[in-house]
Amino acid sequence: MRQAVWQFLRIPPEIREEFWQNSLQKNRLSLLVICIMIFGMELYNMARVLFLSSSGLGTLNNRIYFGMYCSLLLAAALSLALQQLTRRASSGVQWAVQYVSVLFFFLWHICLNAYDLSRSPGGATITFLTAVLGLAVFIQMPARYSIPCYGGGWALFLLLTRATLDSGDRINLTFTAIVALAVSLTTARHAVITLSQRREIREINAHLQKLLELDPLTGLLNKTAFQARAEARLARGGEALTLFMLDLDGFKAVNDVYGHPCGDFVLQEAGLRLRSVLPPDTDIGRIGGDEFAALLPGARGSAELERTGGRLIREISAIRWQERDVGAGCSVGICQAARPGASYAQLYREADQALYRAKHQGRGMCVLTRLPE
Repeated sequence: MRQAVWQFLRIPPEIREEFWQNSLQKNRLSLLVICIMIFGMELYNMARVLFLSSSGLGTLNNRIYFGMYCSLLLAAALSLALQQLTRRASSGVQWAVQYVSVLFFFLWHICLNAYDLSRSPGGATITFLTAVLGLAVFIQMPARYSIPCYGGGWALFLLLTRATLDSGDRINLTFTAIVALAVSLTTARHAVITLSQRREIREINAHLQKLLELDPLTGLLNKTAFQARAEARLARGGEALTLFMLDLDGFKAVNDVYGHPCGDFVLQEAGLRLRSVLPPDTDIGRIGGDEFAALLPGARGSAELERTGGRLIREISAIRWQERDVGAGCSVGICQAARPGASYAQLYREADQALYRAKHQGRGMCVLTRLPE
């Protein structure tokens, strides 16, 4: 039971910031509506005291009411001003402004209703009831704030009106406060459920999107995803990029002699070895049956690139299937794009031509070229 209550009240850490942003957005609109209503009602009440009452401000009672109307009006104006000034502040600061505003408005209605009852024992508690239920409907807050707010407001009102309310009124007020708290807690829980579901949907969509981008056999980017990544990097500009293209030598013979399970194994191993040799920030893709591509960011010297190409050739040549040398090998074409504004089509064409020259020089060759200036 305790665990169930805790699960109902808690806000999961993974959506906590999103919950606060959601609450701030909802409460901002709610407080605007509340403040507009306050302006209308309190301006009318002030005019009623000044112009419609025969005694005006001549009596202490009217001055007390007038002062309370003025204080609520000023508090509403201050609340709106502070909310506007803290729009770019942290969530904690914005929430503090909203929560203090809510507490003041609630406390004001408690004091007004208590004063009414002190003047007219046996009078109505409609002001308190309206405030507590309106608060539950308008304001979204987590349990650690709503429980002290409603519980404290209920206890304070009963304390201030202990001499004027009978037991039946106290019971009715208690039930109303419980209902208001239940509405508030349920509203917060609904928000948590909605935000959690949205997060799950986003994660599922992201996972599906990732699956759409990956080659199912090697786990590398597929051709479409690799091209999209490369085009995005080239469009950003500001960094030198190098495109590696790698083609397995004699791969058809591997399939013919050892079978497709061996061929699949060689492709998977080639992907793993590309990952192990190339830097972590490299985009790597399988762009054809036995063809791979990798886009390396950053300026690199020709000697370093040729060493990397040579290492790739050695790693692929070292692939063994069931302890047997299946004759795996590769050729590598490399193209550097040192100048900004290069397109993927240009880079791909030059790297492909370098790969073509490497293939025609014999097995296990690497050819480096640069994009024309």
